[in-house]
Amino acid sequence: MVDAFLAAAREGDFEGLIDVLDPEVVLRTDHALPRGAPGEVRGAKTVAGQALRFAQLGKFAEPALVNGAPGFFVAPKGRLVAVMACIVVGGRITEIDIVADPEKLSRIDLG
Repeated sequence: MVDAFLAAAREGDFEGLIDVLDPEVVLRTDHALPRGAPGEVRGAKTVAGQALRFAQLGKFAEPALVNGAPGFFVAPKGRLVAVMACIVVGGRITEIDIVADPEKLSRIDLG
C-alpha cells in the first residue's frame, strides 16, 4: 500500500491516492512542516490533497520500515527532511505519522 501511495503521489494521481487511503484516514505531523500546514488532517480526500501539495518531494522518497511499520523517508540530495510511518488495515492506509522536525531527524539512523 505504501508503494502504491508513493506512486500515486509522484504521478499526481488523486484517485489513486483515494484508492489506497481508508475513508477515515488520519495524517499527523510534528508541526515542523511549513507554516499554515495543520498538525492533523482527517479523511481520504483531505489527506490525498495534502499529499499532492508535497508531491514534488515524492521523487526523493524511499520505502523503509519505520519503527517496524511500513513507511518511507524523504532525503533530497541526501539530506533527510521527513520520515513517514503508515498503519495499514484491511488493505488501506488508516494512519500516517510524519516527523519533519530537524532536531528529531538528526537522531535518526537511516543505516
